[in-house]
Amino acid sequence: MSGEEHWNKIKIKPMRFLPQTDNEIAEMLAAVGAASIDDLIAHVPAQLRESAAIKLPAGLSEAQVAAELQALAKRNSGADRFRSFLGGGYYRHYIPAAVRAITARAEFATSYTPYQPEASQGTLQAIFEFQTLIAQLTGLDVANASMYDGASAAAEAVLMAHRISPRRGVVALARGLWPDYRLAIRTYLSAFPDVEIREIPFDGNQGSVSIDALRAAAGEKLLCIVTGYPNMFGIVEPLETISTLAHQAGALSISATAEPLALAMLKSPGELGVDIAVGEAQSFGLPLQFGGPGAGFFAARTAHLRQMPGRLVGETRDREGRRAFCLTLATREQHIRRERATSNICTNHSLCALAAAVYLSMFGGRGLRELAERNVEIAHYTADRLASAGIQRRLSGPFFNEFVAAVGSPANAIQAAERRGVLAGVPLGRDYPELGNGLLICATEMNQPADIDLLCDAMREVA
Repeated sequence: MSGEEHWNKIKIKPMRFLPQTDNEIAEMLAAVGAASIDDLIAHVPAQLRESAAIKLPAGLSEAQVAAELQALAKRNSGADRFRSFLGGGYYRHYIPAAVRAITARAEFATSYTPYQPEASQGTLQAIFEFQTLIAQLTGLDVANASMYDGASAAAEAVLMAHRISPRRGVVALARGLWPDYRLAIRTYLSAFPDVEIREIPFDGNQGSVSIDALRAAAGEKLLCIVTGYPNMFGIVEPLETISTLAHQAGALSISATAEPLALAMLKSPGELGVDIAVGEAQSFGLPLQFGGPGAGFFAARTAHLRQMPGRLVGETRDREGRRAFCLTLATREQHIRRERATSNICTNHSLCALAAAVYLSMFGGRGLRELAERNVEIAHYTADRLASAGIQRRLSGPFFNEFVAAVGSPANAIQAAERRGVLAGVPLGRDYPELGNGLLICATEMNQPADIDLLCDAMREVA
């Protein structure tokens, strides 16, 4: 007998995934008066029953299924085989092992909406600490929880502005904002025919929003100005000037930040006059997993507290004087009448928020600033090395850890880099035809000098 024949004779009982036993099925059939499953569905025409039959091979054991899936997975090229310079809204940073260890604890892994504070003190405290850290980073009075991601948080900010000033109807939306953020805002506002979106172009040399175009849009109907900080191109927008223009028109200033590490080094949105600061906390302890999950953040001033969406966890004292936490504000349709709700987001991101809180707590203020400075150094070193290889920056404004390089053909540059095991960046031509030769390159603490050498070699090939 051959080895294969011998193996096939070994009977490994497949794992059963149906919860009902044969006896339970028989009891259910008896209760409805059917002799068998076939008898139960006999009223369905025979030709339909025959065509609906699922012809599956015999079941496999768990070990066999795992081996087959692993073999299929090995046919893919994993991202860890490449040196990555991808950015554009999601960023690659080192995640300390303690973040994974704490978020994997059973009491957190199944965390959900903390309806009962007496039984949810750990979850509530995690959200409270996340809110506190976000308020510190953004320089604003209060932050909430339960935003899906940066894009939906930006859209919720515009809806909040509309609740604050319902008679105003013009949203000035910076074109330098990430495409998915702009699309989310447009989708949300499609239900408001009285609101007009005016897309404000960016300066073709600097990469920041055109102040002249913004000033022209700042009329008496202006509801809010929404800009990135930094923006899609990695450029640090003149947020103070933008906020001043908004306030002079009686409007609100909204900033969106996809790379929150920048807030550890830049002046906070609150210091620069921003009324609502939103963004994506993925950089703080959340891995890159096919674009998600993320953890949107949302901060505002106390004057607008009642119009904030989502939940807000507060600190109090219990009957015995001990520190305790509870939902202080929950103006969502799960908690109040739908017509009075400020948001219809019906889930909870406390596990992602916990990861961000653990990450930020581990680094602390000084450590986070040092990491931000390291990112700036590496990114600017990369830009300088590329300039020596003949690849200049396309936009000259100040940048944090990503920048736009001008290459003859981004597609050719990406292919040349892939041959060297490098993911060179994000081509901008699809979303920004005016930057058809632009390649968005991001460098973080994860990029080593050897990675930058390979990138420069690839870019030199197509320069």
